[in-house]
Amino acid sequence: MTDSPDTDLLAAFWAYEQALAANDLTGLDHWFLDAPDTLRAEGDTVLVGHSAIADFRRGRSGAPARVVERVHVVRPAPGVAVVTAETRRQDGARGLQTQVWQHTDAGWRIAAAHVSAVSAPTPDDRPDPAVWRVAGRHQDGRPLVASTGQGPLAHIRTAVKDLFAVAGQHVGAGNPAWLAEAPTEPTHADAVRRLLDAGAELTGIAQTDELAFSLAGTNAHYGTPVNPAAPGRVTGGSSSGPAAAVARGWADLGLATDTAGSIRVPASYCGLYGWRPTHGATPIGGLLALAPAFDTAGLLAREPVLLRTAAEALLTSSDAPVPVAGLVVDEELTALAGPEVRASFEAACRALALRSGLPLARTSTGAAEHLEEWFAAFRTVQAAQAWEQHGGWITRHPGALAPDVAARFENGPRVTAAGRAEAEQILADARQVLDAALPPGTALLLPATSGPAPLADAPPEEVEAVRAATLRLTCLASLAGLPAVVAPLLRVRSLPVGLCALGARGTDRALLDFTALDFAASTTESRSSTHG
Repeated sequence: MTDSPDTDLLAAFWAYEQALAANDLTGLDHWFLDAPDTLRAEGDTVLVGHSAIADFRRGRSGAPARVVERVHVVRPAPGVAVVTAETRRQDGARGLQTQVWQHTDAGWRIAAAHVSAVSAPTPDDRPDPAVWRVAGRHQDGRPLVASTGQGPLAHIRTAVKDLFAVAGQHVGAGNPAWLAEAPTEPTHADAVRRLLDAGAELTGIAQTDELAFSLAGTNAHYGTPVNPAAPGRVTGGSSSGPAAAVARGWADLGLATDTAGSIRVPASYCGLYGWRPTHGATPIGGLLALAPAFDTAGLLAREPVLLRTAAEALLTSSDAPVPVAGLVVDEELTALAGPEVRASFEAACRALALRSGLPLARTSTGAAEHLEEWFAAFRTVQAAQAWEQHGGWITRHPGALAPDVAARFENGPRVTAAGRAEAEQILADARQVLDAALPPGTALLLPATSGPAPLADAPPEEVEAVRAATLRLTCLASLAGLPAVVAPLLRVRSLPVGLCALGARGTDRALLDFTALDFAASTTESRSSTHG
């Protein structure tokens, strides 16, 4: 018998979890080994045999909703794996489940399972420091800033990325040395104030990658947040904290930033909706900058209608939307993603066109032939601006940044004035090409990332390779200042990958309306088929 890698095992585990969440009895029977000695134990009850376990499931209404926070795998022998999952229910109660998986000719199956008694939350429970830098009062549920109770976002729990000013708090920027010197903010950032004015509550200040210069979602000082949509894998960054908070149900909405993909990548990895606005379409007063030519303030959410409602609170223009009337796929750009992503992307695009009734054109935008030049120019300008913003502080604090983040900043002082001017001209030309290729009413469809989330313990060189591949997809919206919306429409081995729609400058409302209607319907259909 040929043993399969952990990726196949975890895909089977996660498919079983999906069947459990949906109370899909056929799926649950499928994943348990069809044998007379298969075991399931809970409390003081042991069920023996596949038939007895199946009869037990048919006699109950389903398992309580829960989130898998961490997954541990031990391989004691070839073809055998012990999987232990740490879970948390919606009421905060914690539990454990341990399964012995056996590799058969049909793939991985559960030969024995034990479900622990659920423990209620205790006063010792604390906010996860990898997700929250500052949280509201954890036990009594009080937010950091209460809702007014009025407005379209009344009582919407909001996680704010630790780059935005919050009155009475400090901006930590994902780095303890920065936090130690940060002043107390006298007022809220403009984007925070707009959401509060619309009725949102501020649940807490969520972590970010250091100075927002990363896409991984790993922080050397505060840790790596759990990704419930892809256990054992990163959330993506630099909006790692808001993405984790929303994905885990601790917040309904995440106020985040996107310079080179820091909303779109976490949305893709965590199975969320994400919106990067047209550059300049949302306020950035009170936001700690990275590269002002590309920085934007946008949102993360689990539901597209909430994303659209919250975006309206942030948008500063009142222009009427030009509805999306046509979809475009550039196969040369799609080829930047991995083969499994491309296959899922093609199926999703066909389903989306069928569902929406919109024409789907396959054409070249002209971007692929210039992409390497554009990408290099983008990184040149980004590095130069990032050093302008933070180079002085970095020089005064040697060793304060993780080595990979420090290395990115060190590219900044190497940029010459002539090199920067040349790069800025290249980007100006790129904007003209993309503006011509994307007239109002057109949405360019792309995979949001080159693949699913990398493993949290992946080697640094692998993380950097994934980052570089994904940046080639995300840099288009960034360098041209275009709006982009991500929806969780793709699946790769049961792992989420986002589908991204780019629109013409200033057509944010049209993209968001399209997402709230057609993307949402396609997502529901996709999830239904996943659950079997």
